[in-house]
Amino acid sequence: MPRNLDLTALRSFVAVADAGGVTRAAGFLNLTQSAVSMQLKRLEESLDASLLDRGGRTIALTPGGEQLLAYARRMLDLNDEVMARMTDSAFEGELVVGVPHDIVYPAIPGILQRFAGEFPRVRVQLFSSYTRDLKRKFEHGECDFILTTEDGMDSGGETLIERPLRWIGARGGSAWKVRPVRLAFCAYCIFRSGSQKALDQAGIDWEIAVESQSDRAIEATVAADLAITAMIEGTEPPYCEAVHHGGQLPELKSQKINMYRSEIAKGEVAEAMASLIRQHYRIGKGGFVGVVPADTARAATPTTL
Repeated sequence: MPRNLDLTALRSFVAVADAGGVTRAAGFLNLTQSAVSMQLKRLEESLDASLLDRGGRTIALTPGGEQLLAYARRMLDLNDEVMARMTDSAFEGELVVGVPHDIVYPAIPGILQRFAGEFPRVRVQLFSSYTRDLKRKFEHGECDFILTTEDGMDSGGETLIERPLRWIGARGGSAWKVRPVRLAFCAYCIFRSGSQKALDQAGIDWEIAVESQSDRAIEATVAADLAITAMIEGTEPPYCEAVHHGGQLPELKSQKINMYRSEIAKGEVAEAMASLIRQHYRIGKGGFVGVVPADTARAATPTTL
């Protein structure tokens, strides 16, 4: 059966080692000398080792005591860090983060998981919508952070990464070969007009096969090989893939994933969230961190975590 070290006894041991004696350590700890001595005795008994050399005028550490001291300091530092983080009211509160539907995966789950581990008392509300809607909410002060997918970037934003748009179809599908090309887009999808314009410039006829308010409906239509759509490279849903068209469809322009942070989102908690977002979108590295299994469901409605 595993045995546990007494952290109170370890604290007394470190105090004695630092103070050079039980009397001074007792004063630092606000304990009686006999209480400190008793804790040291219990610690030695639990380890079945002599930790202090009491033969001289001052107390010295035995070789075993010197070995324990380094571990004891680390254990106490970790204990104090946990207590400070879990009980300090500075690490309480709420952050509201807005993310477009199509880039929730693969990065956001990893960001939320890491953040919850570091700040378990902070409540994160994840709001998923379209870039236009997210920017409107941000302007009204309803979000602390938003991510956007845009051609450019407004004042106060920070570009996390720039990735190309790709034509997306069913795995092994042939809908992209049909003329006119059948397209599936949400009504407010920011990629819609650019994709249609690219087809017009290439002289390729197209028609809207599905227009929906739901990303799930679009994904289902594309996965059924009834239409194609456009998404940022690396964000395609399960059962879909980038279309390998060999030049038979026009190339699409790149899109920026930007982060906007509210002026009131300050302090260690907000800075930690900003740092995690940057890490998981790998600025300039051309990839996302936090990839989840392909069969994981995608978020399409506001979620509170």
